[in-house]
Amino acid sequence: MKQLTKAEEEIMQILWKLEKANVASIIEEIPEPKPAYNTVSTIVRILEDKGFVDHEKKGKGYLYFPLLKRETYSNQSINKLMDSYFNGSFKNMVSFFMKKNEMSTKDLEAILKEINKKED
Repeated sequence: MKQLTKAEEEIMQILWKLEKANVASIIEEIPEPKPAYNTVSTIVRILEDKGFVDHEKKGKGYLYFPLLKRETYSNQSINKLMDSYFNGSFKNMVSFFMKKNEMSTKDLEAILKEINKKED
């Protein structure tokens, strides 16, 4: 799966939230300073070319919608991060975040609960 640029990911986050949107609706969701209409339109077309987005005709324009679920992309991104920086080890990644981000015991217990649920 292809990686998204920061701008592409910002547009995808909006499309995942809205589910279907035209370019003007996407721009409304972007914080100030808002990009030009043509810029957003170009990014959406790039996302279409990459296979992340498709469109349907609506009046004179188009409604764009994600083809990929947020969860699928997030999972792929986390796996890439883990492989690239932590030698594919979930333990190394969690250990890093515990040390560098001062993860609380409460957070760690919540993670362990989720792991235990998965094992049941």
